[in-house]
Amino acid sequence: MEEREEYNEVVENELLEIIRSGISQEELREKLDDYHDNDIAQIMEELTPEERQILYKALGLERVSDVFSYLDDVEEYFKELGVEKSADILEEMDADDAIDVLETLPEEQRDELLKRMDEEAQEDISLIRSYDEDEAGSLMTTNFVVIRQGMTVKQAMSELIRQSADNDNISTLYVEDQDGKFYGAIDLKDLICARADTDLESITTTSYPYVNHKALISDEIERLRAYSEDSIPVLDDDDHILGVITAFDVVEAVDNELGEDYAKLAGLTAEEDLNEKLPQSIRKRLPWLIILLGFGLVVSTVVGMFEGVVRQIALVVAFQSLILDMAGNTGTQSLAVTIRVLMDEALTGKDKLKFVLKESRVGLSNGAIMGCCSCLLVGLYIHFLKGYPMGYSFTISACVGVSLWIAMIVASLVGTLVPMLFNHLKVDPAVASGPLITTTNDLIAVVTYYGMAWLLLINVLHIGNM
Repeated sequence: MEEREEYNEVVENELLEIIRSGISQEELREKLDDYHDNDIAQIMEELTPEERQILYKALGLERVSDVFSYLDDVEEYFKELGVEKSADILEEMDADDAIDVLETLPEEQRDELLKRMDEEAQEDISLIRSYDEDEAGSLMTTNFVVIRQGMTVKQAMSELIRQSADNDNISTLYVEDQDGKFYGAIDLKDLICARADTDLESITTTSYPYVNHKALISDEIERLRAYSEDSIPVLDDDDHILGVITAFDVVEAVDNELGEDYAKLAGLTAEEDLNEKLPQSIRKRLPWLIILLGFGLVVSTVVGMFEGVVRQIALVVAFQSLILDMAGNTGTQSLAVTIRVLMDEALTGKDKLKFVLKESRVGLSNGAIMGCCSCLLVGLYIHFLKGYPMGYSFTISACVGVSLWIAMIVASLVGTLVPMLFNHLKVDPAVASGPLITTTNDLIAVVTYYGMAWLLLINVLHIGNM
């Protein structure tokens, strides 16, 4: 991590020095060709408006559009460039990147830029924006090359050269039949290596993966990731190619999906970021907090039902948090493992049963180990630090140990079965969030602990306050 930060700092300093060196536009352009667009994007904020104008001229319209696709906020830079140049930059971008940029701008500025863009760019943007953000069509780009079935290798190469002037996503060429329907795909390497008399059909993969434009991203993400292709076509209901989802888009979708799942595990209704406004953060966190407040009141009510136990053996209250914390931790561990396992769509009922049994054994074993440890340590604590007799101390600690053992077994099962139930009901299992599982296990742990104290200590052994 430190090495990467040092490298980034060195590159940024080099770029700043080059831009501020006062060399000619041609020399500046040649030197900037040695740096990645993302590196240039990282220094934009450190440049003055005058220095950025020098940079814009040196880079040219197409390179500026590539740099801007890495920026999170372009509003200030678009103001420097003016409406016409800004619209031209957006036209040069892939439609999906242009949409990402437009969404960061105020509505009035966004509408004005869209009006200035050419008709083809507007159509591409309108197409992608017509999909909900959870649909595959919202991820696609219209930057791809398509050729017709039946072409010769020479014709295919000519078509590739013609289309690559506007589309740089050329590692995979998509083939459509005479009716304009998706037929298959050709790897660029295979096309380059093919002889002029090679039948194009022999290098076309007709079983190439694809995704429907209306398919939910959450349902398709694992399948897309598994193919590891540079890009995968997005088809409409009539099997016509509308666009492609690139490997970068898949990585970004996986990252977003993980972010959303992490947010749900933390008890949030959506993922947050550093620049989010206070009211938005409050709205995302408040719903779960209200629900959990209700659960918390239930737990408190249950504790109140055991006032008689506490009145007779006040010492048991000291170890309540131990039982609750361990049960909560155990449930959260099982929850995390279960959600990861449920991501495998090929999981059978037999596999799920096997997994539940495994988690039960884990809970049983860990509970036994922690129960014995707590029995020993709590007993020694009560005897030596609290001054109670040895027999009394280890009777109390035995109750704590047995309660902990039972609570951890049940917590492990709850952390496993609840997300499985959600998954069976077609609800995202991540909704069974950490706070929900923890609070549920708190309730179970309280009933287990005080129930055991009431049964064993008071009714069986008849132990009261000493």
